[in-house]
Amino acid sequence: MARYTGPKERIERRIGEKLGIKGLRSQLGKTAITKKPYPPGIHGHKPVRKLSEFGQQLKTKQKVRNIYRMLEKQFKGYVKNASASHKDAYSLIINSLEHRLDNTTYRMGLGQSRDQARQLVNHGHILVNGRKVSIPSYQVRIGDVISVREGSKKSAFFTNLVPQWLPKYDAPSWLDLNKETMTAKIKGAVTAEESGIGAGDLQAIIEYYSR
Repeated sequence: MARYTGPKERIERRIGEKLGIKGLRSQLGKTAITKKPYPPGIHGHKPVRKLSEFGQQLKTKQKVRNIYRMLEKQFKGYVKNASASHKDAYSLIINSLEHRLDNTTYRMGLGQSRDQARQLVNHGHILVNGRKVSIPSYQVRIGDVISVREGSKKSAFFTNLVPQWLPKYDAPSWLDLNKETMTAKIKGAVTAEESGIGAGDLQAIIEYYSR
């Protein structure tokens, strides 16, 4: 599947917000937006004009889409499907995003960024109910058990690197995480507060795709 391979920190500078794309580097405040808090390009230093309603909706959509490291087509599909349903669109969008296998792996603390977690899934290190799943967009369900393949646990990443940050990591309440076995069970649905996406952002995204 195609994916964005350009400079990640350029995305944050364009949107004008820290998105945590670079994992530990972002947490330590060493990203480009900290040093250059203005848009990239030769006109970046010029005053930014106030955005129109459409411009603000576009910016919000780009922000959330890039937080989850998704391409436009799939992200749009999540929003369209949620809007067309007769259920709570906000909850459907949040849970579609949060219950992706790459994001769940990230929420387990196995990766310091969603890109790193996606790579773990792509390389076949992650199991769902004991079966290898290498599709980052795979939707986990309540009751599913996510774990690390036994052979993968012997790699330097899981024996040397993950133990440096996992013991200090606090998983969200919708995950029952066992740090010793690096296993988690999906306990329930994800709330807006846990996802970090505000109701205003969700409404702006829905309105953007409703045009």
